Amino acid sequence: MIKYTIRRLIQAIPTFFGITVFSYLLMAAAPGGPVAALTLDPRFTPAQRQLVAVRLGVNDPLPIQYLRWLMGDDWMRWDSDGDGIADKSFLLALDVDGDGEPEPPGENKGILRGDFGRSFFYRRPVIDLLGEKVAATLELGAAALLFGLVLGVPIGIFAAVRKGKWFDNITRVLAVVFNAIPIFWLGLILLLIFGSWLHLLPMGGRSPATLAVGVPPIWDRWQYLILPTFVLATGTIAIYSRYMRASMLDVMSQDYMRTAHSKGLAGRSVWFKHGARNALIPLATFLGPQITGLLSGAAITETIFSWPGLGRFAVQSVIAQDYPVIMTVVIVSAVATMFGYILSDVLYAVIDPRIRFD
Repeated sequence: MIKYTIRRLIQAIPTFFGITVFSYLLMAAAPGGPVAALTLDPRFTPAQRQLVAVRLGVNDPLPIQYLRWLMGDDWMRWDSDGDGIADKSFLLALDVDGDGEPEPPGENKGILRGDFGRSFFYRRPVIDLLGEKVAATLELGAAALLFGLVLGVPIGIFAAVRKGKWFDNITRVLAVVFNAIPIFWLGLILLLIFGSWLHLLPMGGRSPATLAVGVPPIWDRWQYLILPTFVLATGTIAIYSRYMRASMLDVMSQDYMRTAHSKGLAGRSVWFKHGARNALIPLATFLGPQITGLLSGAAITETIFSWPGLGRFAVQSVIAQDYPVIMTVVIVSAVATMFGYILSDVLYAVIDPRIRFD
């Protein structure tokens, strides 16, 4: 298992670089560009716009721009005056004032060394902004995933055991309904009913509006989690219950299940102890990416409920054309997805010890 995991991690390296190339080319092809996003003020002169373009390096060849974003630009500089500071570059044209002296470029270490740049809108390092949003996203994502598993798996098991009965029929219909209902519509309807009409739950946010600094403990803000957690978990419940039902029906037809029943074991013991564990194996395919996918957030749900997480942050960054933030969210989501599929393979062996990877 260890050798297999290491091999998968090594195989993920070229996949990661392929994603970075594709993402950068896609962002470079987007209309407008970072210069337009930073110079929307009509008072900017053409010379000032050219200065911004030179500072950002967007006038350089695309491969140079990609390497600077990936690896930084300090490796392109040298210490020309012996003061211990690398201040000039043979690849960056930084003589913006025409005096023949290139101006020192800003420090950039590249994403491979954890430098994702500075936000155009917030004027702060992107990694700091993401760090402030991770806690809220993990809180909502973990609550939705736990809620979906706690309800979806038992519903699937009982639906398989009661195949063709009223419980099975009702859960199948509800699974189709919740899969068909758009998340944004469901969220708005729940806000209208429980927030605006009944005044039972808050209309959005993560903490009381009167709180000036910090976030209160979760037991003081649980009511803010109810609606977004339910909306985000509906799809998980529907998918897990259907897949668990199908997997459980296949397991129940196996010989060892009939043998367990013939030995006089209680029905619940046969279903949960002998059947459910083997029926969970196919679900590992979805569980791995969902666990790591908690980092990427749920854009629609967080936007509707004004939840201060990564998903809403990404939507706001797209609207504001905050290119460094957009690229960072794409890379973080891609890395989380790759590790999620590796985690799925590991979960196979955890759920079923008979599975081994050579």
